[in-house]
Amino acid sequence: MITLYRPGSGWLHRAPAGPKALGILIVVLAISLLPTSWWTAGIATTVTVLAYLVSGLGLGELGRQLLLIRWIITITVAGQLLFLDVESAVSNTSRIVAAILLAALLVLSTRVADLLDAFERVLQPLGRFGVDPSRIALMLAVAINTVPVLARLATSVREAQRARGAGSNLVTFVVPFLVVSLKHADELGEALTARGVR
Repeated sequence: MITLYRPGSGWLHRAPAGPKALGILIVVLAISLLPTSWWTAGIATTVTVLAYLVSGLGLGELGRQLLLIRWIITITVAGQLLFLDVESAVSNTSRIVAAILLAALLVLSTRVADLLDAFERVLQPLGRFGVDPSRIALMLAVAINTVPVLARLATSVREAQRARGAGSNLVTFVVPFLVVSLKHADELGEALTARGVR
């Protein structure tokens, strides 16, 4: 999700990454502290819709994000319904979905580099205790960039299998995917070592 930045000129895009992240975090925490009820589901939904409208990204982008997390929603609701009543399941799921969608709003309007800079600034005080903020930011950057790389590798493996007439069996997909993923990780490790990162 963190690689989904959409260029724009709205106020949310212009806002500094640190305060923007803090504001969204406060909203998410406030929603999570609401009591379990239908009202909570309504408030979480309303806040999320308004946030996308005010941000300038619009309901179309909100719909795309919902489509991306449809399986999370389905699994969450199903899991909740095994142990809770419908009201609690809907309320809890709405809070989780609102948190995900508001986090998406942050990364849709903020460049990864700006997020990493803000993260490094927050960690600067830990330098007194031997923590290297720039190293942690680098590890986060690698993790973030791994997501789209793995998605591309998965697509390449699927296309290669289809070109050879192989079926879409999960077992036949996992082994070559793991091989190319490990190869990529090995190459990345060598590149970081060559740059003095250990």
